[in-house]
Amino acid sequence: MIIEYTCENHKSIKEKVTFSMLASKDNSFEDLLIPFNGILVNKAASIYGANGSGKTSFMESLYFFKTLVCNSNNHQPGDKIRQFPHKLSAPETPTTYTLQFVKGDIRYAYGLSYTREQVLSEYLYYFPHGKQAKIFDRAFSEITFGDKFKKDFETILNFSKPNKLFLSVSANYSAVKEAETVFLFFKEDLIFYPIAQEVNNWLEYSIERLTNEPDIKPLFIKFMNSIECPIQNICTRFEKTNMTPELLPPDMPRTLKELLSHANIQEAQITASELDYGIFSVDLDDESKGIQKLFEVFCPIIEIIQNNKILIWDEIETSLHPRIVNEILRLILHGKQNSRAQLIFSTHDTNLLDLTRFRRDQIWFTELSPSRSTDLFSLAELKNVRKDENISKGYLNGKYGAIPFIHNPLIFPTEEV
Repeated sequence: MIIEYTCENHKSIKEKVTFSMLASKDNSFEDLLIPFNGILVNKAASIYGANGSGKTSFMESLYFFKTLVCNSNNHQPGDKIRQFPHKLSAPETPTTYTLQFVKGDIRYAYGLSYTREQVLSEYLYYFPHGKQAKIFDRAFSEITFGDKFKKDFETILNFSKPNKLFLSVSANYSAVKEAETVFLFFKEDLIFYPIAQEVNNWLEYSIERLTNEPDIKPLFIKFMNSIECPIQNICTRFEKTNMTPELLPPDMPRTLKELLSHANIQEAQITASELDYGIFSVDLDDESKGIQKLFEVFCPIIEIIQNNKILIWDEIETSLHPRIVNEILRLILHGKQNSRAQLIFSTHDTNLLDLTRFRRDQIWFTELSPSRSTDLFSLAELKNVRKDENISKGYLNGKYGAIPFIHNPLIFPTEEV
C-alpha cells in the first residue's frame, strides 16, 4: 500500500513532485478509505492532464524506480547507472526517488539519489511500533546501520559498490528480513500496465487461472454479465508441452520454422479460449479489442485485490467503454472487504471527474510549467472547490489548469461564402 511517492529530475519532471495517497480532512466516502495506525489511505487515485504534460513520465518514474531496485545488484564494475534526467538539467544533477509504503502491518520509508556514476545517498527506515527506526542510511560509500541490523549488514559490506543500491545487495546477501521484504514489495507488489516489459503475458496468465482454478470462472462470467456481455460459459485450455515442429502453424513460412527449430526452445505453451453465448460460441481472437483486454486484465486484477498489491495503469480508458472502467474501479473499491489493494491510473475520461463518486484528494493533475517541468497537484490542494461543484465542466473550462489551451483551433482558415 503506497502512502507517498516523490520524484525529482526524471524525464519531464525537473523539480520535486509529491504524490500522496493519504486522505485529507475531507469526510467524503470515508467507508472506502484504508485505516492504518491512525491514518486513512485512499484505494484509488486518478491523474489528468494535457498530452505531453507528464502523466506518463510520472508513472514511468515509479516503474523505473522499481526496475532500478530489482536490477541494481546485477551492475558490474564500471557499469553506468541508467538515468533519464530532464533535458534542461545540468549534466551532474542527481535523480531522486522516495517512497513511503506499508507491507504487512509495517510502514517503511525508502529513498535514493544518484547520478550515472554512483549512488549519492540511500536510506531505509521502518516504523515497527509506530516510531521511526533506522535500518540503514548511506552517504556515498559510508553506510550506517540501525543497532538491530549492524551485525548482519557488516558481513556484506564488501558486496557494496558505488553503482549498486545497498537495498538490492542486502536483500540478496544478508539475512535481514526487513530488507528482503522491501525488495519484494518493489518486485512483486508494484504492478504496471500496459508497459510492455511489465505485462509479461497477462493473457496467458488469465487463461491458466481460468483453466486451473474453478472458482475464478464464475467470477469472470458474473463480471461480464454485469457489463451486459451475456456469456454463459468460458472454455479455456492451457498446456505446457515440449516444443516440436508439429506444433507450429502449417501456414508459417518455412524459413521461420527453421529458425525456431534451431533456437533450442525446449518448452511451449498451448492456449485456447472460447466464449460461449448459449446460441453460439466465439473464439477470443475474433472478439472485440475491449473484450480481449478485459479477458487479459481480469485475472491479474483479481490477484492484485486478493494480495493487496498496487496497480499503476496508464490511460485506463484505452479500448474500454466508460462503463467497463467503472466496473474495474468498483472491483478495486468494493471487491473485497478489508483489501488494501490500490489503483493509480491516468486518464482523459472526464466522466470520472465527479465528486459524487470520488474524493477531492483522489483527483490529481499534471501541468507543464513555463520552464518545461511537470507540476503535480491534487484537487484537494486548490482553494474554493465546492463539494457540489461540477468538476468535469470546471476542468474542461480550464478552472484547475492541466488542459491544453487551443488558441487557434482551425488549421486551415475558413472561406467566407
